[in-house]
Formats: sequence, C-alpha cells, structure tokens
Amino acid sequence: MNQTTDYDVVIVGGGLVGISLALALGRITPTPPRVALIESHDYQQQGLPSFDARTVALSYSSRQIFTALGLWQGIVEAGVAPIQIIHISDQGHPGMTRLSAQEQGVDALGYVAENRVLGQTLLAALHQVAHVTLIAPAQVMAVKVTAAQASVEIDTAGSRRTLTLTTSLVVAADGTQSFVRDHLGVKSWYLDYHQQAIIANVACDQAHHGNAYERFTKTAPMALLPLAGFADTPHRYGLVWSAPQAQVETILAWDDATFLQQLQQQFGDRAGRFIRVGKRSAYPLGMRQIREHIRPRVAFIGNAAHTLHPVAGQGFNLGLRDVAALAQIIRDAMQQQGDIGAQANLERYATWRRRDQLQTAVFTDGVVRFFSSDLLPLVLARNAALFALELFTPLRKRVTRQAMGYIGKSSLLARGLDL
Repeated sequence: MNQTTDYDVVIVGGGLVGISLALALGRITPTPPRVALIESHDYQQQGLPSFDARTVALSYSSRQIFTALGLWQGIVEAGVAPIQIIHISDQGHPGMTRLSAQEQGVDALGYVAENRVLGQTLLAALHQVAHVTLIAPAQVMAVKVTAAQASVEIDTAGSRRTLTLTTSLVVAADGTQSFVRDHLGVKSWYLDYHQQAIIANVACDQAHHGNAYERFTKTAPMALLPLAGFADTPHRYGLVWSAPQAQVETILAWDDATFLQQLQQQFGDRAGRFIRVGKRSAYPLGMRQIREHIRPRVAFIGNAAHTLHPVAGQGFNLGLRDVAALAQIIRDAMQQQGDIGAQANLERYATWRRRDQLQTAVFTDGVVRFFSSDLLPLVLARNAALFALELFTPLRKRVTRQAMGYIGKSSLLARGLDL
C-alpha cells in the first residue's frame, strides 16, 4: 500500500451482503485490512434492514461460505431447515421432476432461514471483530476517485457533521437502489416482469420432510420453502407467490380463509392441507443487471450489481459468491503487498464473476418466461423438458449442481476453505 489512507476498504451498505464481506475480510491473515462499514439504518433502533418476514434460500455453496467464516453453527442454532428435495411441477400438466440431495451425495441441497436469523447472527459476529469500524447510521453523500485513492463523504445521522474517509477501494453493497452506482453514473438495464411477489409464512397439516416446491401456475410461479417449526405450528413453509400486477391488491385483500382456499387451488395437495397463513406483504419483481461491474477503485457486489426474480432462489446466493471472490482477490493482493484497489485486481474480480452472474441471470429469466406462458408449443416444450430432467440423471445432476451454487470457478470460501 503506497498511499496512506484512512481505510483499506470502505463498504457502502451494511445489509447481509455488506456484513458478510466485512466478516470475510477479517479472516485474512496475518493482518486483515482496515475496513469501514457504512450503513444508513440505525442497528440499535431499527434492527438490520433485512429483519423482515421474508425467508432466504441458502444454496449449498452459501453454507460452505458461512462454514468457512465460522458462522454456520450459529445460523443452525438460530434456526434453519434443510432442503432435501426440490419438487418442480407445472399446474394442469403431467411434467414434473425432483432434484435430490441424496443423488448429489450431500446432506442437503440448500437451507432455508428467515432473514432475521441471518441478520442477528451476522451482526453479533460483526461486533466481535476489531478490524471493522461500523459507522451507522450514516448517509453517503459523495464518492470521489483519483488514481491513488478514493474518498467517501458521509453525513452521520443527519447531525450535519460531514466526514471524508479515504480508502484504497470502495465496495458498493448498497442494494437495488444503489446510491454509489447512480452517483457514479454507472448504467444498468432493468426488466420489469409486471409481477409482484406475495410473501407469507404458511402452515400445513403435514410435515414437510425437507421438501421444497416450485409450482408453475398459468400466470406466474410460486414456491414453498420448508421452515423450522414452532410448538404451535410445527409444519411451516415460507411462501413466495408471484402474481400479475393487476391481481396483487385483490390477493392481499382476501381474508385468511379465502387466501388459504385459493392457495390450495393453485398449489394442489402435494404439501398437504394449508391451515394457517401469517402476515402478507408484496414487492415488485424485476431483473436488473449492471453494465460495469467495476469502476476505478470501486467494485459492485450483491443487489447493487444484479437483482433477480426469486423463482430460482439465487439472488442472495449470487451476492454471497461475489463476496467470496472479492475477498479472495483482496487477500491475494495484500499477500503480495500490492494495491488492493488497483485496476488489475478489479479486472480479475469482474472477469471471475462475469460468467456466474450472466449464466444465473439468463437461467432465471428463461425459467420465468418459459413457464409463464400458456401457448401450446411452450406448454409441450416445458413438460418435455421436465420429463427429460426426471429421466436423464446426468442432465438432472448438472441442473442440481447449478442450483447448489457451483458455476464456473469456485472460490476458497465456497469450497469451505478459510482465507
């Protein structure tokens, strides 16, 4: 590091992805980088931004990353449910297939946790590391870049106190509406699916046995993700019901009995009888992809770089793989006593992540389009595809491995290895 800076890395955005990167950088030995983590929310007053009713499906590679970071046991103790089988079906048609953990020789294809579980576990771990300076609540006002360093201007909690932090590298982890991305004029393209995801927890009269379901209806996909149960509701699922924009207000206005009846009609009886539904919320669905994954001394990760339809459950997992790759590149640069924000290092990150991000986005978008049409040729084609997956083991294993988060070059963390 030739240039003296306040920090080696400034991470803008303290959600799940931003905290994960801060924790990953703390595993670098012998000396971790100096990190500032800037978040607009007050953790003490409002909790982590991702503390809500939503659940997140963690791929097997995400479990490996959290294991390498020393976090997995804490996440398990706080409550997760393993996914043993992913059951995929098309409403009103015979095509179906099942992806199995046993076939892959692993304990589970993935896991499901409530966002609050991940948030509480990561935030508790963050308070135990000395190399990170947490600045929250604070608002980023400007990001400036020179050949030698970057600077980040922040307003701390609306106190009219402006600080300027200098750093070798700025990492934008500030979500779909990224200030850093827009402030620097980095272009992205956005595809509106004209759908919203209706989120709720539901209970059934039968145990889920680790089964997750992807059900493609005539209008939009829905997913049931197994959740850890409570004493009064042992058989719980996280529901993601994608619905056309015009139907969302009607669905949200249904009383519980009507909602459960309509859900049963759309989903069928594979999971049993739906007997209870919790609070419902909805958010718009679209796909956003950034055109430049890096700028001089700036890297983009997580939803600041890419936002996906939740049909394949890959959004957070893709961001976590960004974290693992970037942390490894920073480690390599530090071990070589180089400039971690140098363009050559950032180009390595962009090249490494390009295939995974593009392939996952294309796959997710293709699934949404392929299974959201009632045109007869597409109906026949997708049912043939589901039958092919069910009949041909090598093809099914390849699709399953992609669902587990293994696309292209794997990072050390994704293989369960420490930095």
